[in-house]
Amino acid sequence: MTDTTRPAPDAQKDKVVIFDTTLRDGEQSPGATMTHDEKLEIAGLLDEMGVDIIEAGFPIASEGDFRAVSEIAKNAKNATICGLARAVYADIDRCWEAVKHAKSPRIHTFIGTSPLHRAIPNLTMDEMAERIHDTVTHARNLCDNVQWSPMDATRTEWDYLARVVEIAIKAGATTINIPDTVGYTAPVESADLIRRLIAEVPGADEVIFATHCHNDLGMATANSLAAVEGGARQIECTINGLGERAGNTALEEVVMALKVRGDIMPYTTGIDTTKIMNISRRVAAVSGFAVQYNKAIVGKNAFAHESGIHQDGMLKNAETFEIMRPEDVGLSATNLVMGKHSGRAALRSKLEELGFTLGDNELKDVFVRFKELADRKKEVYDDDLIALMRTGSSGDDHLVLKSLAIQCGTGGPAVADLVMQVGDRTETAEETGDGPVDATFKAVRAIYPNKARLQVYQVHAVTEGTDAQATVSVRLEEDGNIATGQSADTDTVVASARAYIDALNRLYVRRGKVGEDQREVDWKVVS
Repeated sequence: MTDTTRPAPDAQKDKVVIFDTTLRDGEQSPGATMTHDEKLEIAGLLDEMGVDIIEAGFPIASEGDFRAVSEIAKNAKNATICGLARAVYADIDRCWEAVKHAKSPRIHTFIGTSPLHRAIPNLTMDEMAERIHDTVTHARNLCDNVQWSPMDATRTEWDYLARVVEIAIKAGATTINIPDTVGYTAPVESADLIRRLIAEVPGADEVIFATHCHNDLGMATANSLAAVEGGARQIECTINGLGERAGNTALEEVVMALKVRGDIMPYTTGIDTTKIMNISRRVAAVSGFAVQYNKAIVGKNAFAHESGIHQDGMLKNAETFEIMRPEDVGLSATNLVMGKHSGRAALRSKLEELGFTLGDNELKDVFVRFKELADRKKEVYDDDLIALMRTGSSGDDHLVLKSLAIQCGTGGPAVADLVMQVGDRTETAEETGDGPVDATFKAVRAIYPNKARLQVYQVHAVTEGTDAQATVSVRLEEDGNIATGQSADTDTVVASARAYIDALNRLYVRRGKVGEDQREVDWKVVS
């Protein structure tokens, strides 16, 4: 029931700023590295859906990251573009060089303030406080919009946290972000921490407080919303909750929670929620991290009802078991079946409905693959088309599957006869294995020797039926580098081969063999 006694929210005071860090913190999730073009595409979608601030990357991490942030800054139409920098002058200068092209630039600088994090640079409390003052001042001299974060704030001593927050405010920070870097806090504690900082730190009423929560205990969304109740007016989040370890606060969850429960949380955002499903699918595709079926808001089962009681209730009144409409998040209410007689115009229209806008050349390539799929499947559903869009060579892959023939059965070991392009040459191999997938992976390794260790191999049916496409995800680890590959095909073994090769291509890029701009510095941020 709506609480009609609560006063209407003030348009400015109760606007919650959405700060998306999919391209920075999300991309740090092991195996989720995106290409330059993929980063630009996701940034464009974030800008289009109304994200207020896009943290586009870590400019000093690599030349590739710097170029991506710079180009995103130049192309942004509405969003503030932010780059991350350690409390180091060189980082801050490099960050400014990348974001200064934006209509609205921001520098985000940070340092770990908890006892565990202070021990890393071996700084005393006073030495760290001085560094915070100097680096925030330096950032503010470059940019009027400066965000500062005390990494691992939720495990920092209260007196010291209050002290350094005051120093950052006096040095010119306009946003103070309070990160729960390791997902340690709980909702009541999250709200109280923000509330106390605003009440007790001089100058706190003149800046925006932000919350950045990780999901290690499964409370990232709850902690973020609690922080808003405590006075925070910026939520840092990622699409699909992508991020290190258990991930970050999921943008779709906090945005829809505020939309659905405006009766008890009278705060607004500028997000066009009908674009949520499209960007969720795109992030899943480019990151290689499939969305779990029971994921809130964007999972395949989020609006599915199987039990008899639920189905009966839905038929009588959708609100019986749905607190929001599928259309609210951009999920099509209809699932028009496509087939081998469908033309290009119908395919283009359906793909646009699903959120994919293609140029003529792209449509030509996809149409060929659609026809091949339609010849093998009687009916092609929305999920089939989404899987189809996730599959296909980028055009400049180092490894490309040319053909695969399999012999298997109960009479002996499986045999894989593989033809693969490696760079500018074509290689063949025939290998046996315990099964068709094992034999195929051995054949790939025979052609392209590597030390990559298979960490994850998952197969999911895209739709129902014996002719359903299989979506295969493969995660590989090699010398500390992790890459995820994904592919779909009506032949599970072919999908497996393509996913495995996709992951190897990503490892190839990460090793820096396609250009020096892929070399990264020897440290990693976890805020």
